[in-house]
Amino acid sequence: MRYEHLVQINDPLMPLLDTLTRNQVWQGLMVRAEDPAQFVLGLEGATIHSHEVRGEVHELTRTLDFGSFRVDDRVRLVRDRGSEVRTEAGPTWPASRLTITIEEPQPELLFLRFVYESDETAGGEESDPVIVGLREQAYERADLDTVVRIRALAEQGVLG
Repeated sequence: MRYEHLVQINDPLMPLLDTLTRNQVWQGLMVRAEDPAQFVLGLEGATIHSHEVRGEVHELTRTLDFGSFRVDDRVRLVRDRGSEVRTEAGPTWPASRLTITIEEPQPELLFLRFVYESDETAGGEESDPVIVGLREQAYERADLDTVVRIRALAEQGVLG
């Protein structure tokens, strides 16, 4: 399964919307990696097992606690470029990857590109168009919520 979409961050046609910088968006992605409960509905907590920094690259290993189940993943963030989350397969879900890329086709015109990929078997419910459509809608809603949360953190002065 692969699903990709863009979310516009800054819109020159909406002057009342505060313009975010590339660095603020990246810092928001860092907060999302370090404190994912602020961003993920139903997430009760997260344990960060390691956080390594090598130049502009940050790597974290985490366990996400959803109450009735836990998910292990690895997050790789590259300063001002984006992040990648690799989730290990579990008893009822496949291994997956979420890549978030910061794009700036023109100065201050920022977008986030979200790419979801998973190692799913063919012929199951994954190929049901209704389920696929619902999953894609859920991804888009969660990604819009991520941008709303990053905006709120910027307004609070948390992102510089």
